[in-house]
Amino acid sequence: MTLFIKIGGGEGISLSPILTELASLIRADPALRVVLVHGGSHETNVLSEKLGRPPRTITSPSGHTSRRTDRDTLDIFTMVYCGRINKSIVEHLQREGVNAVGLSGIDSAIWRGTRKSAIRAIEEGRTVIIRDDLSGTVDAVDADFLNLLMDTGRVPVLTPPAITEDGIAINVDADRAAARTAAALGADELLLLSNVRGVLRNPDDPSSLITHASAANIDDVRAAAGGRMKNKVLAAEEAMTGVGGTPVSRVVIGAANGDNPIARARAGSGTVFTSSAHAGAAH
Repeated sequence: MTLFIKIGGGEGISLSPILTELASLIRADPALRVVLVHGGSHETNVLSEKLGRPPRTITSPSGHTSRRTDRDTLDIFTMVYCGRINKSIVEHLQREGVNAVGLSGIDSAIWRGTRKSAIRAIEEGRTVIIRDDLSGTVDAVDADFLNLLMDTGRVPVLTPPAITEDGIAINVDADRAAARTAAALGADELLLLSNVRGVLRNPDDPSSLITHASAANIDDVRAAAGGRMKNKVLAAEEAMTGVGGTPVSRVVIGAANGDNPIARARAGSGTVFTSSAHAGAAH
């Protein structure tokens, strides 16, 4: 079985309990194949402020938000994602007896992508075109290389950026990169863990959680998702439809904090995406 986990980089997420739980799962089932993808948005924002480069975001006309990524921002992004966070995760897992390998999408061109030549964004109520942004999407995943690592007992720990065909590093959405990679590897399950417990009808009301997402209610789920949650829902849909590979049979958007977040998500705590049109109704 291949379990794919993406841990968000939002404020307030504690990595240590998740990594300890993951290591325990691997020790209990050595045949379990695991890939971990992580973000680092909050720490990147903090470092950007300290370096006098306050973070900026882009909001598309459809409401999707992303980081405004010029060259200086990409350098800061890489320091945090590929350096401090990635290596601290690997260090923790190695300490727990897990032979983790920390890599970015650039390494061995694991994630090949296309840079967006022009981005439409809403600024002060106007639509503008941005042409110098170093962001894009993952088009291809080197599944053979990742399988080679897992075949030798390693646990890949992956993070953006990705690399273009002409050798330019680009910022890519980690949720969507995780979804494409999970599909490329034929993963059985994808967990998207972050500082929210799932898709909420009302972001201020935890009891408004939509517990299931399927063909029957996917329009309601899309409508409820705002801000960064839009990207997570899009990632879940791309994984379910198998963009770039094989459809993932089950995707869960769940909380990264609290006791045993991996076990909770696998047990259905959060918003569970399934392919069946009768998987469940939104609550």
